[in-house]
Amino acid sequence: MNLLKTRIISLVFGVMVVCLATAADYKVATVISADALKAAMAEAPADSVSDKPLSHVESAEGRIGIGVVHRPVIEAGGPINAIQHHKQSEVYRVMAGSGTLVTSSVMEESEAIDPEDYIVTNLTGPSDYGIITSVENSQHIGIGDIVIIPAGVAHGFSEITQAITYMVVRIDPDRLVELK
Repeated sequence: MNLLKTRIISLVFGVMVVCLATAADYKVATVISADALKAAMAEAPADSVSDKPLSHVESAEGRIGIGVVHRPVIEAGGPINAIQHHKQSEVYRVMAGSGTLVTSSVMEESEAIDPEDYIVTNLTGPSDYGIITSVENSQHIGIGDIVIIPAGVAHGFSEITQAITYMVVRIDPDRLVELK
C-alpha cells in the first residue's frame, strides 16, 4: 500500500511540476514592433496575395499568431473567392488600402485544404476554400478598421479598390498551427 501511495504522490507532484513549468511559459510577453509590421508590409509583392506569419506564441487559452496579409486590387463583379477556418478566429487591422469584405455561413464549391499544406500547418489550421454566392454581410473596410471573423465564417473580398494590407491576429485554441 505504501508503494502505491508513493507512486500516486510522485505522479501528482510530476503533473504539478509540468503544469507550473507550462504556466510559467505563458507569462512572457511577445512584442512585435511597428518596424517589423512595416517591414512585412514592404516585403509583400504588390501584385499577388501574401500571408507572412511573424509570430505564433503559446498562451493558456491556446496559440495566438500575428501576421501580415496583402491582397492586390480585384474588380467588383467576379466570383467571391473565400476561405472558411473551422477552428480558428481572426482579427484584422487594416494597415493600408481598402476593399469590400464579404462574409457568409456557407460557401459553394467548398473544398478542404490539404491538412499537410503550409496554409493549414502554419497559418489557419483546418480550412476550406470556396465561393460565396449567398452574401450575408458586406462591409467596406479601410485603413484603421478592425474586423473580427469568428471560426466557421466564410470570408473573402468582393472588391479591393486599393491593394489592401492588414495585420491579422489568429486565435488557435486547439493548438493546430505550429509555433513560430
